[in-house]
Amino acid sequence: MKDKRVLYVSSEVIPYLPETEISSMSFEAPRMVNNNGGQIRIFMPRYGNINERRHQLHEVIRLSGMNLVINDMDMPLIIKVASIPKERMQVYFIDNDEYFKRKATFADEDGNLFPDNDERAIFFAKGVIETVKKLNWAPDIIHVHGWLASLLPLYLRKYYGNEPLFDNSKIVTSIYNQGFDATLDKNLIEKVTFDGIDKETVALLEEPTYENLMQLAAEHSDAVVVGSEEMPAALSAYLESTDKPVLKFPNKEEFEQAYLDFYQSQVLD
Repeated sequence: MKDKRVLYVSSEVIPYLPETEISSMSFEAPRMVNNNGGQIRIFMPRYGNINERRHQLHEVIRLSGMNLVINDMDMPLIIKVASIPKERMQVYFIDNDEYFKRKATFADEDGNLFPDNDERAIFFAKGVIETVKKLNWAPDIIHVHGWLASLLPLYLRKYYGNEPLFDNSKIVTSIYNQGFDATLDKNLIEKVTFDGIDKETVALLEEPTYENLMQLAAEHSDAVVVGSEEMPAALSAYLESTDKPVLKFPNKEEFEQAYLDFYQSQVLD
């Protein structure tokens, strides 16, 4: 992986949020690429339950300040950054008071999903891409983790499809058994088509379930990684039918070599 650029876009990363399969792999995979001579950038949302003082987040003024249009509303984009101790890895945080100030990640204290999670996902996808454009950093691989990041492959291919910075970028989506019940806002499809994305392309969003979000992400990716040993039946069926390269679930002891081989022989090849 020497000198290859890998962009990790995740809904959660340790040590900023509790350990889950997603937050753990969103830390371990970049560390592995870093240790093998690659260059990495990590992006995640700046949820209100992340302790900014303890983790030493600070705003990057030169990257902040633009507005993103979400469903015909101007939403200010704030970029913060922190370094993971002892790892020489920087994490960029996508922030906006309206979407991310609340003291929780995806749901309220009663376990109800936030009604604007769909808009938060659009904002996160656009915010990452706009920030990488400002950094003028062309990734060889973009690896997506978690459903809040799942609209990035769609937006990169369909909304930013003519952006030369990403001409040679390959997208990998990891699919985990870590989703949500019910659906996101049923108007998500209108909010996406508002951005000029063809309705037929996003027909899966007529029913914005976890499974449909992740299938849509996989459809707009170049390769897929199975992130959990057990998978929802609908996603298992999709993965068995797709002709894209799929990395089957590697156990913790084997994941480093499995990821390296997959990146080099299946994704970059």
